Amino acid sequence: MDATSLTVASSAMGAPRVDLPTGVHVLERGWLSSNSVLFEEGDRLSVVDTGYISHARQLAGLIDRIGRGRPLARIVNTHLHSDHVGGNALLARRGAVSIQIPGGDADAVRAWDVERLSYRATGQRCARFGFDRVLRAGDALELGGLAWRVLAGAGHDPHMVMLYQSERRILISADALWEDGFGAIFPEIEGQPGFAQQRVSLDLIAGLQPALVIPGHGKPFRQVDAALQRADRRLDALQSSPQRNARHILKVLVKFWLLQVRQAPLPRLIEHFGRARYAHAVHQRHFAQRSFAHMLEQTARELCAAGAAALDGVHIRNVQGSDAE
Repeated sequence: MDATSLTVASSAMGAPRVDLPTGVHVLERGWLSSNSVLFEEGDRLSVVDTGYISHARQLAGLIDRIGRGRPLARIVNTHLHSDHVGGNALLARRGAVSIQIPGGDADAVRAWDVERLSYRATGQRCARFGFDRVLRAGDALELGGLAWRVLAGAGHDPHMVMLYQSERRILISADALWEDGFGAIFPEIEGQPGFAQQRVSLDLIAGLQPALVIPGHGKPFRQVDAALQRADRRLDALQSSPQRNARHILKVLVKFWLLQVRQAPLPRLIEHFGRARYAHAVHQRHFAQRSFAHMLEQTARELCAAGAAALDGVHIRNVQGSDAE
C-alpha cells in the first residue's frame, strides 16, 4: 500500500471479514499514516488516531464525508508518534475538540518538547497540539456507544495504549500487534527495555483472545493466533540480535522519510538524518566502527535490495507498495 492509498471499512459495507459494529469506520491508510478509527455517536463523532501531518486535510475531508455535517468532538491517541497524531492540530482548529493522550506523554506535550516526543529524534514533523484528558491503563471510555477499556501496550513506545471492547472482543491494538508484526522497538536503541515490554503486550493480547484486531497499520484481521505466533517469532529474532533491531529501525526511519520526499540525493538523506538523534544513537551503540555516512549508505542499499527503494546514480527514490521489511 502506498503513502496516499486509503481503504474505508465499515459496518455499512457488509464485509464479513471486518464485521464492525454499526457506526464504526476503519480508515486504513498507507504506512506513512496510521489507520484512523471513526465512531459515529449520535450528533457527533470521535476518532482514534489521526495519521501523519501531510494527510491531515485528507482525513478532515473523510470525516466530513462520513459525518455528513456532524462535528468531530473527540480525538483519542493511542500514542504520540508523528504518524498517529499528525491531524490533531488541524482537526482541533475546526471546532471544540477534546484531545485525549496517554498520561506518560503529558508533560512533554505541555512543554512541546520535540525531543522527548520523538519528532526531532526521528527527523519527522508534527504540528503542535494540546490535550484535556490523559489516558491510563484501566480507564474506561465510551466510543460509538460501546464501553472500551484502556490497556497498556508498551514496547514500540513506552507509553502506548490499546483499547479493548470486551463484549464484541474487539481490540484496537495500535502498533503493539499488526497482522504481520508490530511497530519498531525504538526504546532499545537508547538502552530502554523495549523487548521485555513488547513481550508483556503480546502476552496480554493472547490472554484477551480478541475476535477482531484493528491495528495501527494494515487491515483489520481475525486470525489473531497466527498473527501472535508471527509476532512472537519476530520478537525472538530481534531480541537475539539487538544489532538487527537497530538495522531495522534505520530502515524504518529512512523508508518513512522516502515516503514523504519520494526521491533525494544520498547527501541530502545523510544531512537530514544528521539532525535525528535516533540515527546517532544507532550509530554510537552499534556501528561506531564505520562512519555515520557509510551506515546510512548501507541502509539505503539494504532498502534497495529489499525492493523498498531504488538507486539511480547518487539519487535514492521510494518504491511504492513496499515497506521497510
